[in-house]
Amino acid sequence: MMKRICDLATAVWTCVLMTPILATALLVAPAASPTGAARAADFELLVDDVGSKRYVRLGLGKSMIVRLPRPAVDVLVSDPATVDAVTRTATTTYLIGKKIGLTNTFFFDAKGREILNLEIQVERDLAVLGRMLRKVVPGSDVRLESINDNVILTGSVSSPAESSQIADVAARFVGKPEQVLNMLSISGKDQVSLKVTIVEMQRTVLKQLGVDLTSMFSIGQTVLDLATVNPFSLSGALSGTQLTADYASGGTTVGSVLQAMERHGLIRTLAEPTLTAVSGESAKFLAGGEFPVPVGADDGQVTIEFKPFGVGLGFTPVVLSEGRISLKVSTEVSELSSDNALQLGTNTSATVTIPSLVTRRAETVVELPSGGSLVMAGLIKEQTKQSLNGIPGIKDLPILGALFRSRDYERADTELVVIVTPYIVSPVGRDRLARPDQGLNIAHDVGTVLLGRLNKVYGASGRTLPKGVYHGNYGFIVE
Repeated sequence: MMKRICDLATAVWTCVLMTPILATALLVAPAASPTGAARAADFELLVDDVGSKRYVRLGLGKSMIVRLPRPAVDVLVSDPATVDAVTRTATTTYLIGKKIGLTNTFFFDAKGREILNLEIQVERDLAVLGRMLRKVVPGSDVRLESINDNVILTGSVSSPAESSQIADVAARFVGKPEQVLNMLSISGKDQVSLKVTIVEMQRTVLKQLGVDLTSMFSIGQTVLDLATVNPFSLSGALSGTQLTADYASGGTTVGSVLQAMERHGLIRTLAEPTLTAVSGESAKFLAGGEFPVPVGADDGQVTIEFKPFGVGLGFTPVVLSEGRISLKVSTEVSELSSDNALQLGTNTSATVTIPSLVTRRAETVVELPSGGSLVMAGLIKEQTKQSLNGIPGIKDLPILGALFRSRDYERADTELVVIVTPYIVSPVGRDRLARPDQGLNIAHDVGTVLLGRLNKVYGASGRTLPKGVYHGNYGFIVE
Protein backbone atom coordinates (compact mmCIF):
# COMPACT_ATOMS: atom_id res chain seq x y z
CA MET A 1 0.00 0.00 0.00
CA MET A 2 2.85 2.37 0.82
CA LYS A 3 4.43 1.64 -2.63
CA ARG A 4 1.24 2.68 -4.46
CA ILE A 5 1.05 5.93 -2.45
CA CYS A 6 4.67 6.75 -3.38
CA ASP A 7 4.05 6.08 -7.10
CA LEU A 8 0.99 8.34 -7.05
CA ALA A 9 2.91 11.14 -5.32
CA THR A 10 5.73 10.86 -7.90
CA ALA A 11 3.29 11.15 -10.81
CA VAL A 12 1.59 14.24 -9.31
CA TRP A 13 4.95 15.92 -8.70
CA THR A 14 6.02 15.23 -12.36
CA CYS A 15 2.84 16.83 -13.67
CA VAL A 16 3.42 19.93 -11.53
CA LEU A 17 6.96 20.31 -12.90
CA MET A 18 5.93 19.82 -16.59
CA THR A 19 2.97 22.23 -16.52
CA PRO A 20 5.01 25.45 -17.03
CA ILE A 21 6.95 23.91 -19.90
CA LEU A 22 3.83 22.78 -21.74
CA ALA A 23 2.15 26.13 -21.11
CA THR A 24 5.02 28.02 -22.75
CA ALA A 25 5.18 25.94 -25.98
CA LEU A 26 4.97 27.81 -29.29
CA LEU A 27 2.69 26.46 -32.08
CA VAL A 28 2.41 27.86 -35.59
CA ALA A 29 -0.79 26.34 -37.04
CA PRO A 30 -1.99 27.01 -40.59
CA ALA A 31 -5.68 27.74 -40.81
CA ALA A 32 -5.87 26.02 -44.24
CA SER A 33 -2.65 24.26 -45.26
CA PRO A 34 -1.97 24.26 -49.01
CA THR A 35 -0.77 21.25 -50.93
CA GLY A 36 2.80 20.47 -50.06
CA ALA A 37 2.76 22.55 -46.82
CA ALA A 38 4.30 21.06 -43.71
CA ARG A 39 2.14 19.65 -40.92
CA ALA A 40 1.28 21.77 -37.88
CA ALA A 41 3.58 19.63 -35.73
CA ASP A 42 6.51 20.83 -37.84
CA PHE A 43 6.14 24.33 -36.33
CA GLU A 44 6.11 23.36 -32.67
CA LEU A 45 8.79 25.41 -30.92
CA LEU A 46 9.81 25.12 -27.26
CA VAL A 47 10.82 28.09 -25.14
CA ASP A 48 14.49 27.14 -25.33
CA ASP A 49 14.35 27.50 -29.14
CA VAL A 50 13.85 31.24 -29.16
CA GLY A 51 15.26 32.83 -32.28
CA SER A 52 14.99 29.70 -34.40
CA LYS A 53 14.01 30.00 -38.07
CA ARG A 54 10.99 28.20 -39.46
CA TYR A 55 9.91 27.69 -43.10
CA VAL A 56 6.22 27.94 -43.95
CA ARG A 57 4.20 27.48 -47.15
CA LEU A 58 1.10 29.62 -47.33
CA GLY A 59 -1.60 29.32 -49.98
CA LEU A 60 -2.49 32.35 -52.08
CA GLY A 61 -5.51 34.02 -50.47
CA LYS A 62 -5.27 31.69 -47.45
CA SER A 63 -4.41 32.53 -43.83
CA MET A 64 -2.65 30.93 -40.87
CA ILE A 65 -2.51 31.57 -37.12
CA VAL A 66 0.72 32.16 -35.22
CA ARG A 67 0.55 31.67 -31.43
CA LEU A 68 3.53 33.00 -29.47
CA PRO A 69 4.81 31.77 -26.06
CA ARG A 70 5.07 35.33 -24.75
CA PRO A 71 3.74 38.72 -25.84
CA ALA A 72 5.25 40.31 -28.89
CA VAL A 73 5.77 44.04 -29.10
CA ASP A 74 7.06 44.36 -32.70
CA VAL A 75 6.04 42.41 -35.83
CA LEU A 76 8.16 43.01 -38.95
CA VAL A 77 7.09 41.81 -42.41
CA SER A 78 9.76 42.35 -45.07
CA ASP A 79 7.26 42.46 -47.98
CA PRO A 80 3.79 43.54 -46.84
CA ALA A 81 2.51 43.21 -50.43
CA THR A 82 3.17 39.46 -50.28
CA VAL A 83 2.03 38.67 -46.72
CA ASP A 84 -0.21 40.77 -44.48
CA ALA A 85 0.18 40.36 -40.69
CA VAL A 86 -2.84 41.13 -38.51
CA THR A 87 -2.19 41.18 -34.75
CA ARG A 88 -5.18 39.86 -32.83
CA THR A 89 -3.59 39.82 -29.39
CA ALA A 90 -0.08 40.13 -28.07
CA THR A 91 0.42 36.38 -28.49
CA THR A 92 -1.78 35.75 -31.57
CA THR A 93 -1.12 36.96 -35.11
CA TYR A 94 -2.89 36.19 -38.39
CA LEU A 95 -0.81 35.90 -41.58
CA ILE A 96 -2.65 36.30 -44.92
CA GLY A 97 -1.10 35.39 -48.30
CA LYS A 98 -1.78 38.26 -50.73
CA LYS A 99 0.68 37.70 -53.60
CA ILE A 100 2.80 34.84 -54.82
CA GLY A 101 6.39 35.25 -53.70
CA LEU A 102 8.85 34.89 -50.81
CA THR A 103 9.08 36.97 -47.66
CA ASN A 104 9.90 36.62 -43.96
CA THR A 105 8.30 37.80 -40.72
CA PHE A 106 10.01 38.60 -37.37
CA PHE A 107 8.43 38.74 -33.90
CA PHE A 108 10.21 40.65 -31.05
CA ASP A 109 9.37 40.94 -27.35
CA ALA A 110 9.53 44.04 -25.14
CA LYS A 111 13.30 43.61 -24.62
CA GLY A 112 13.97 43.48 -28.35
CA ARG A 113 14.73 39.79 -28.35
CA GLU A 114 13.68 37.76 -31.35
CA ILE A 115 10.82 35.38 -30.58
CA LEU A 116 10.31 33.84 -33.99
CA ASN A 117 11.59 34.15 -37.57
CA LEU A 118 9.26 32.78 -40.28
CA GLU A 119 10.43 32.24 -43.87
CA ILE A 120 7.12 32.31 -45.79
CA GLN A 121 6.58 31.10 -49.33
CA VAL A 122 3.22 32.16 -50.78
CA GLU A 123 2.09 29.89 -53.63
CA ARG A 124 -1.05 28.67 -55.29
CA ASP A 125 -3.15 26.13 -53.47
CA LEU A 126 -2.64 23.11 -55.72
CA ALA A 127 -5.10 20.94 -53.81
CA VAL A 128 -7.93 22.20 -56.05
CA LEU A 129 -5.91 21.37 -59.17
CA GLY A 130 -5.08 17.92 -57.78
CA ARG A 131 -8.75 17.10 -57.21
CA MET A 132 -9.62 18.25 -60.72
CA LEU A 133 -6.86 16.12 -62.28
CA ARG A 134 -8.07 13.05 -60.42
CA LYS A 135 -11.49 13.57 -62.01
CA VAL A 136 -10.24 14.28 -65.51
CA VAL A 137 -7.59 11.53 -65.64
CA PRO A 138 -8.49 8.93 -63.03
CA GLY A 139 -5.77 6.49 -62.06
CA SER A 140 -2.88 8.74 -63.07
CA ASP A 141 0.12 9.22 -60.79
CA VAL A 142 0.67 12.99 -60.93
CA ARG A 143 2.56 15.06 -58.38
CA LEU A 144 2.27 18.85 -58.27
CA GLU A 145 4.99 21.25 -57.23
CA SER A 146 4.96 25.04 -57.24
CA ILE A 147 7.84 27.46 -57.77
CA ASN A 148 6.78 31.08 -57.55
CA ASP A 149 3.85 31.25 -59.98
CA ASN A 150 4.89 28.16 -61.95
CA VAL A 151 3.49 24.65 -61.66
CA ILE A 152 5.71 21.59 -62.15
CA LEU A 153 4.04 18.33 -63.17
CA THR A 154 5.92 15.17 -62.21
CA GLY A 155 4.98 11.52 -62.06
CA SER A 156 3.90 9.11 -64.79
CA VAL A 157 0.91 8.61 -67.07
CA SER A 158 -0.03 5.81 -69.42
CA SER A 159 -0.01 7.74 -72.74
CA PRO A 160 1.06 11.04 -74.31
CA ALA A 161 -2.62 11.96 -74.69
CA GLU A 162 -3.08 11.90 -70.90
CA SER A 163 0.06 13.97 -70.49
CA SER A 164 -1.31 16.56 -72.90
CA GLN A 165 -4.69 16.65 -71.13
CA ILE A 166 -3.08 17.16 -67.73
CA ALA A 167 -0.86 19.94 -69.07
CA ASP A 168 -3.89 21.68 -70.65
CA VAL A 169 -5.88 21.56 -67.39
CA ALA A 170 -2.91 22.92 -65.43
CA ALA A 171 -2.46 25.72 -67.98
CA ARG A 172 -6.10 26.74 -67.53
CA PHE A 173 -5.65 26.71 -63.77
CA VAL A 174 -2.54 28.91 -63.83
CA GLY A 175 -3.78 31.11 -66.66
CA LYS A 176 -0.64 30.95 -68.83
CA PRO A 177 0.59 27.78 -70.59
CA GLU A 178 4.23 28.89 -70.37
CA GLN A 179 3.99 28.73 -66.56
CA VAL A 180 3.37 24.96 -66.65
CA LEU A 181 6.45 22.72 -66.78
CA ASN A 182 5.42 19.25 -67.96
CA MET A 183 7.90 16.67 -66.66
CA LEU A 184 5.52 13.71 -66.79
CA SER A 185 6.96 10.43 -67.99
CA ILE A 186 5.10 7.98 -70.21
CA SER A 187 4.80 4.56 -68.61
CA GLY A 188 3.19 2.94 -71.68
CA LYS A 189 4.84 2.00 -74.96
CA ASP A 190 5.19 5.01 -77.24
CA GLN A 191 7.15 3.65 -80.21
CA VAL A 192 5.22 2.97 -83.40
CA SER A 193 6.37 0.79 -86.28
CA LEU A 194 4.63 1.50 -89.57
CA LYS A 195 4.49 -1.12 -92.30
CA VAL A 196 3.49 0.34 -95.65
CA THR A 197 2.83 -1.33 -98.99
CA ILE A 198 2.78 0.97 -102.02
CA VAL A 199 1.61 -0.60 -105.28
CA GLU A 200 1.19 1.26 -108.55
CA MET A 201 0.05 -0.28 -111.82
CA GLN A 202 0.46 1.53 -115.12
CA ARG A 203 -0.86 0.31 -118.47
CA THR A 204 -0.21 2.03 -121.77
CA VAL A 205 -1.67 1.35 -125.22
CA LEU A 206 -0.38 3.09 -128.33
CA LYS A 207 -1.64 2.59 -131.91
CA GLN A 208 -0.38 4.21 -135.10
CA LEU A 209 -1.73 3.82 -138.63
CA GLY A 210 -0.91 6.00 -141.63
CA VAL A 211 -0.47 5.93 -145.39
CA ASP A 212 2.07 7.98 -147.36
CA LEU A 213 1.66 8.30 -151.15
CA THR A 214 4.14 9.22 -153.88
CA SER A 215 3.18 9.55 -157.53
CA MET A 216 4.65 10.90 -160.77
CA PHE A 217 2.69 11.72 -163.94
CA SER A 218 4.00 12.76 -167.36
CA ILE A 219 1.80 14.95 -169.58
CA GLY A 220 3.73 15.73 -172.70
CA GLN A 221 6.84 17.54 -171.67
CA THR A 222 5.40 18.24 -168.18
CA VAL A 223 6.12 15.96 -165.20
CA LEU A 224 3.96 16.17 -162.07
CA ASP A 225 5.08 14.78 -158.71
CA LEU A 226 2.68 14.26 -155.79
CA ALA A 227 3.81 13.12 -152.31
CA THR A 228 2.03 13.00 -148.96
CA VAL A 229 3.82 12.50 -145.64
CA ASN A 230 1.36 12.31 -142.74
CA PRO A 231 3.22 12.64 -139.40
CA PHE A 232 2.37 11.05 -136.02
CA SER A 233 2.07 14.10 -133.86
CA LEU A 234 1.68 12.47 -130.42
CA SER A 235 4.69 10.20 -130.06
CA GLY A 236 6.39 10.33 -133.46
CA ALA A 237 6.95 7.28 -135.61
CA LEU A 238 7.67 4.35 -133.27
CA SER A 239 9.35 2.07 -135.76
CA GLY A 240 10.64 1.83 -139.28
CA THR A 241 8.27 -1.05 -140.04
CA GLN A 242 6.64 -0.25 -143.34
CA LEU A 243 4.64 -1.94 -146.07
CA THR A 244 5.46 -0.57 -149.53
CA ALA A 245 3.48 -1.03 -152.73
CA ASP A 246 4.47 0.49 -156.15
CA TYR A 247 2.73 0.68 -159.50
CA ALA A 248 4.37 1.79 -162.75
CA SER A 249 2.87 2.08 -166.23
CA GLY A 250 4.54 4.06 -168.97
CA GLY A 251 5.41 7.44 -167.55
CA THR A 252 3.14 7.02 -164.55
CA THR A 253 4.44 5.78 -161.22
CA VAL A 254 2.43 5.44 -157.99
CA GLY A 255 3.95 4.34 -154.70
CA SER A 256 2.40 3.88 -151.26
CA VAL A 257 3.92 3.30 -147.84
CA LEU A 258 1.75 1.86 -145.05
CA GLN A 259 3.01 2.52 -141.48
CA ALA A 260 1.29 0.55 -138.73
CA MET A 261 2.40 -0.01 -135.14
CA GLU A 262 0.71 -1.10 -131.91
CA ARG A 263 2.39 -1.11 -128.50
CA HIS A 264 1.15 -2.36 -125.11
CA GLY A 265 3.07 -1.56 -121.95
CA LEU A 266 2.73 -2.60 -118.31
CA ILE A 267 4.61 -1.09 -115.37
CA ARG A 268 4.44 -2.34 -111.80
CA THR A 269 5.88 -0.32 -108.92
CA LEU A 270 6.11 -1.99 -105.51
CA ALA A 271 7.64 -0.64 -102.31
CA GLU A 272 7.23 -2.06 -98.81
CA PRO A 273 9.06 0.22 -96.37
CA THR A 274 8.93 -0.32 -92.60
CA LEU A 275 9.68 2.66 -90.37
CA THR A 276 9.75 3.11 -86.60
CA ALA A 277 9.33 6.42 -84.78
CA VAL A 278 8.67 7.67 -81.27
CA SER A 279 5.21 9.03 -80.60
CA GLY A 280 4.99 12.63 -81.78
CA GLU A 281 8.10 12.45 -83.97
CA SER A 282 8.26 12.16 -87.76
CA ALA A 283 9.93 9.57 -89.98
CA LYS A 284 10.58 9.68 -93.72
CA PHE A 285 11.44 7.16 -96.41
CA LEU A 286 12.51 7.60 -100.05
CA ALA A 287 13.23 4.86 -102.59
CA GLY A 288 14.37 6.59 -105.74
CA GLY A 289 17.00 9.17 -106.46
CA GLU A 290 17.75 12.80 -107.18
CA PHE A 291 18.27 14.61 -110.47
CA PRO A 292 20.27 17.83 -110.96
CA VAL A 293 18.58 21.13 -111.71
CA PRO A 294 20.60 24.27 -112.60
CA VAL A 295 19.66 27.28 -110.49
CA GLY A 296 20.77 30.85 -111.09
CA ALA A 297 22.45 32.77 -108.28
CA ASP A 298 22.55 36.51 -107.53
CA ASP A 299 26.08 36.92 -108.86
CA GLY A 300 25.14 35.54 -112.28
CA GLN A 301 26.65 32.13 -111.59
CA VAL A 302 24.75 28.88 -112.04
CA THR A 303 24.58 26.36 -109.22
CA ILE A 304 23.20 22.84 -109.15
CA GLU A 305 20.41 21.66 -106.87
CA PHE A 306 19.18 18.09 -106.63
CA LYS A 307 15.46 17.31 -106.58
CA PRO A 308 14.28 13.95 -105.17
CA PHE A 309 11.98 11.58 -106.99
CA GLY A 310 10.75 8.04 -106.48
CA VAL A 311 8.55 6.43 -103.85
CA GLY A 312 8.43 8.61 -100.73
CA LEU A 313 6.70 8.14 -97.40
CA GLY A 314 6.39 10.31 -94.30
CA PHE A 315 4.39 9.68 -91.15
CA THR A 316 3.92 11.14 -87.68
CA PRO A 317 2.35 8.82 -85.07
CA VAL A 318 0.78 9.89 -81.77
CA VAL A 319 -0.09 7.17 -79.27
CA LEU A 320 -3.43 8.20 -77.76
CA SER A 321 -3.78 5.25 -75.40
CA GLU A 322 -2.79 1.61 -75.22
CA GLY A 323 -3.64 0.23 -78.65
CA ARG A 324 -4.95 3.49 -80.21
CA ILE A 325 -2.76 5.48 -82.61
CA SER A 326 -3.40 8.78 -84.36
CA LEU A 327 -1.46 8.68 -87.61
CA LYS A 328 -0.60 11.38 -90.12
CA VAL A 329 0.52 9.72 -93.35
CA SER A 330 1.80 11.34 -96.53
CA THR A 331 2.93 9.27 -99.51
CA GLU A 332 4.21 10.24 -102.93
CA VAL A 333 5.16 8.42 -106.13
CA SER A 334 7.03 10.49 -108.71
CA GLU A 335 8.98 9.72 -111.87
CA LEU A 336 10.96 11.61 -114.47
CA SER A 337 9.11 12.52 -117.64
CA SER A 338 9.88 14.24 -120.91
CA ASP A 339 6.47 15.94 -120.85
CA ASN A 340 6.80 19.64 -120.10
CA ALA A 341 10.58 19.28 -120.05
CA LEU A 342 12.62 22.48 -120.11
CA GLN A 343 15.48 23.03 -122.54
CA LEU A 344 18.19 25.58 -121.81
CA GLY A 345 20.65 26.93 -124.35
CA THR A 346 20.44 28.01 -128.00
CA ASN A 347 23.36 26.04 -129.33
CA THR A 348 22.34 22.49 -130.26
CA SER A 349 25.53 20.99 -128.88
CA ALA A 350 25.18 22.87 -125.59
CA THR A 351 21.48 22.38 -124.97
CA VAL A 352 20.56 21.18 -121.47
CA THR A 353 17.25 19.36 -121.01
CA ILE A 354 15.67 19.44 -117.56
CA PRO A 355 13.04 16.73 -117.17
CA SER A 356 9.74 17.24 -115.40
CA LEU A 357 8.20 15.17 -112.63
CA VAL A 358 4.96 13.22 -112.84
CA THR A 359 3.74 12.97 -109.24
CA ARG A 360 0.98 11.11 -107.44
CA ARG A 361 0.60 12.32 -103.86
CA ALA A 362 -1.78 11.52 -100.98
CA GLU A 363 -1.93 12.79 -97.38
CA THR A 364 -4.36 11.96 -94.57
CA VAL A 365 -4.77 11.80 -90.78
CA VAL A 366 -6.52 8.76 -89.34
CA GLU A 367 -6.92 6.92 -86.04
CA LEU A 368 -6.17 3.21 -86.03
CA PRO A 369 -5.74 0.42 -83.48
CA SER A 370 -2.39 -1.32 -83.23
CA GLY A 371 -2.30 -3.89 -86.01
CA GLY A 372 -5.22 -2.35 -87.94
CA SER A 373 -4.77 -1.50 -91.61
CA LEU A 374 -5.81 1.45 -93.72
CA VAL A 375 -6.13 1.30 -97.49
CA MET A 376 -5.70 4.55 -99.39
CA ALA A 377 -7.21 3.67 -102.74
CA GLY A 378 -9.12 5.40 -105.51
CA LEU A 379 -6.00 7.16 -106.83
CA ILE A 380 -6.88 6.33 -110.44
CA LYS A 381 -5.77 8.31 -113.47
CA GLU A 382 -6.89 7.69 -117.05
CA GLN A 383 -5.55 9.66 -119.99
CA THR A 384 -6.53 9.23 -123.65
CA LYS A 385 -4.95 11.06 -126.59
CA GLN A 386 -5.84 10.76 -130.28
CA SER A 387 -4.90 12.79 -133.31
CA LEU A 388 -5.59 12.64 -137.08
CA ASN A 389 -3.21 14.21 -139.61
CA GLY A 390 -3.87 14.46 -143.35
CA ILE A 391 -4.78 16.57 -146.34
CA PRO A 392 -7.67 18.91 -145.55
CA GLY A 393 -10.92 17.85 -147.12
CA ILE A 394 -9.61 14.65 -148.64
CA LYS A 395 -8.82 13.04 -145.27
CA ASP A 396 -12.49 13.35 -144.30
CA LEU A 397 -13.77 11.30 -147.28
CA PRO A 398 -15.29 7.92 -146.33
CA ILE A 399 -13.03 4.96 -147.00
CA LEU A 400 -10.89 6.78 -149.57
CA GLY A 401 -9.82 9.36 -146.96
CA ALA A 402 -7.88 6.68 -145.05
CA LEU A 403 -5.25 6.83 -147.83
CA PHE A 404 -4.56 10.49 -147.11
CA ARG A 405 -4.38 10.59 -143.31
CA SER A 406 -2.57 9.10 -140.30
CA ARG A 407 -4.01 8.17 -136.91
CA ASP A 408 -2.08 8.38 -133.66
CA TYR A 409 -3.78 6.91 -130.54
CA GLU A 410 -2.40 6.78 -127.00
CA ARG A 411 -4.01 5.70 -123.72
CA ALA A 412 -2.50 5.48 -120.20
CA ASP A 413 -4.17 4.08 -117.08
CA THR A 414 -2.62 4.42 -113.63
CA GLU A 415 -3.83 3.20 -110.24
CA LEU A 416 -2.08 3.73 -106.91
CA VAL A 417 -2.94 1.81 -103.74
CA VAL A 418 -1.32 2.40 -100.34
CA ILE A 419 -1.83 -0.01 -97.42
CA VAL A 420 -0.76 1.30 -94.00
CA THR A 421 -0.51 -0.82 -90.83
CA PRO A 422 0.83 0.70 -87.56
CA TYR A 423 2.08 -1.39 -84.63
CA ILE A 424 3.00 -0.37 -81.10
CA VAL A 425 6.40 -1.97 -80.58
CA SER A 426 9.09 -2.36 -77.96
CA PRO A 427 12.82 -3.13 -78.30
CA VAL A 428 14.03 -6.73 -78.51
CA GLY A 429 17.26 -8.45 -77.61
CA ARG A 430 20.11 -8.65 -80.09
CA ASP A 431 20.06 -12.46 -79.97
CA ARG A 432 16.53 -12.45 -81.43
CA LEU A 433 17.57 -10.59 -84.57
CA ALA A 434 18.86 -12.12 -87.80
CA ARG A 435 21.01 -10.53 -90.48
CA PRO A 436 20.08 -10.87 -94.15
CA ASP A 437 23.44 -12.50 -94.90
CA GLN A 438 23.11 -15.09 -92.16
CA GLY A 439 23.92 -18.52 -93.59
CA LEU A 440 25.61 -17.19 -96.73
CA ASN A 441 28.63 -19.21 -97.84
CA ILE A 442 30.57 -18.23 -100.94
CA ALA A 443 30.93 -21.13 -103.40
CA HIS A 444 34.38 -22.50 -104.16
CA ASP A 445 36.01 -22.14 -107.54
CA VAL A 446 34.90 -25.56 -108.81
CA GLY A 447 31.25 -24.86 -108.02
CA THR A 448 31.43 -21.43 -109.62
CA VAL A 449 33.20 -22.53 -112.81
CA LEU A 450 31.48 -25.89 -113.41
CA LEU A 451 28.05 -25.35 -111.85
CA GLY A 452 27.71 -21.56 -112.20
CA ARG A 453 26.97 -20.99 -108.50
CA LEU A 454 27.81 -17.80 -106.64
CA ASN A 455 27.08 -19.25 -103.21
CA LYS A 456 26.79 -22.66 -101.65
CA VAL A 457 23.35 -24.27 -101.58
CA TYR A 458 23.44 -26.37 -98.45
CA GLY A 459 21.15 -29.08 -97.12
CA ALA A 460 21.17 -31.56 -94.29
CA SER A 461 24.82 -32.51 -94.14
CA GLY A 462 26.46 -31.31 -90.95
CA ARG A 463 23.67 -28.85 -90.06
CA THR A 464 20.72 -28.77 -87.71
CA LEU A 465 17.48 -29.43 -89.51
CA PRO A 466 14.73 -26.84 -89.05
CA LYS A 467 11.39 -27.88 -87.61
CA GLY A 468 8.72 -29.07 -90.02
CA VAL A 469 8.71 -31.09 -93.21
CA TYR A 470 10.97 -29.73 -95.94
CA HIS A 471 11.60 -31.10 -99.42
CA GLY A 472 14.71 -30.25 -101.37
CA ASN A 473 17.38 -27.78 -100.40
CA TYR A 474 16.88 -25.13 -97.73
CA GLY A 475 18.81 -22.17 -96.37
CA PHE A 476 20.31 -19.12 -98.04
CA ILE A 477 19.59 -19.66 -101.75
CA VAL A 478 20.13 -17.26 -104.63
CA GLU A 479 18.40 -18.28 -107.84
